[in-house]
Amino acid sequence: MKKSVLTRYRVMAYVTGVLLVLLTLGVIAKYLLDMDGADGFTRVVGIAHGWLYILYLVFAFDLGSKAKWPVAKQIWVLLAGTVPTAAFFVERKISREVEPLITEGAPVAAKA
Repeated sequence: MKKSVLTRYRVMAYVTGVLLVLLTLGVIAKYLLDMDGADGFTRVVGIAHGWLYILYLVFAFDLGSKAKWPVAKQIWVLLAGTVPTAAFFVERKISREVEPLITEGAPVAAKA
């Protein structure tokens, strides 16, 4: 497995995570704080998150299939982009697990 596979996943995890946090803040501003202008913000950020989440899914699935993860772990990583801040924690855990194995050139073990 190449390091670029992990790098693509990491970038999209952060992008998806940031957009989801912004979207959550926008929804709070729109519905709980009744702020003007939050409607346009949530629309733009929501669309951006939706399209970029699809890329996140592709890159996370690519990493998982090359790492030969079990299905449960793959689903856990894929769903991390839907829970605010979860993408950051899952990305960190996955990177710590996969990065040393890439630098050593060893096959990636499938941990549950």
